[in-house]
Formats: sequence, structure tokens, C-alpha cells
Amino acid sequence: MCVAVTIHNIPEGMAVGVAFGALAGGSGVGAVAAIMLAVGIGIQNFPEGMCVAFPLRANGMGRFKSFFIGQLSGAVEIIAGVTGALAVTFASGILPYALAFSAGAMIAVVCSELIPESFAEGKIKATVGVIFGFALMMILDVAFG
Repeated sequence: MCVAVTIHNIPEGMAVGVAFGALAGGSGVGAVAAIMLAVGIGIQNFPEGMCVAFPLRANGMGRFKSFFIGQLSGAVEIIAGVTGALAVTFASGILPYALAFSAGAMIAVVCSELIPESFAEGKIKATVGVIFGFALMMILDVAFG
């Protein structure tokens, strides 16, 4: 789970970096859109960190160490974000491809690793979680465009 979430965070960071890199390069991406993308990914990083830290803690790891590893799983987004921003700044023509790659990689990791793992323990809780998360992101998307 820890590795899956960490890998999943790389394209998330790239997506945010690409959005801000495109904004800095004047590619027509609005500041509000870039900020809302960062906020949306930031909001969903809280449960992702918990998905890493809580099982580690439950298996006997100390509080600080499990928290630290949960934080490290999200820290890769910073490196990926800077990489994405630099790539778009130097080659603005790759913007659509970079965003498509980021989205595809996130969907692939979620579908192959995170969703099956979440349904292993309890289908009802996992289904309610997926529905609630999807509804929340749709509300944020409609409210903030």
C-alpha cells in the first residue's frame, strides 16, 4: 500500500507542477485553475497519508515513524511538481501530453492497486468511501470550476 500510494503521488505532483509551469509560461492556464488543482490534490492527500500511516501503526510501528513514512509517501509530489513545472517551462508543447500522462498514471495506479486493496476488508465501507469521495470532488469541481 505504501509503495502504491507513493507511486500514485508522482503523477499528482507532476500534474500540479505542469499546471503552475503552464501558468508561469503564459499558456493560458488560469491561476484559479492551477490553485484549485493543487487544493483538490492537497485535500485528498490527507486520507492517502492515513492509508499509509494507519496500517503501519496497527502493525506495531511507532507513532512518529508511521507518521513520518506517511509524510514521505507524499513528499515525492514536491520533486515531481518541480520536474513537471520545469519540463513545461522549457517545452510548452508537451503540456497536453504531460497532463494526459499524469491523469492516466493516476487512474492506472488507483484502479490496479488502491481500489482492490480498499475492497479487500469490507465492501460496504469501501463503496461508501468511494461514493463520498467522488461526490466531494464533483461538488468541488462544479463549485470552483
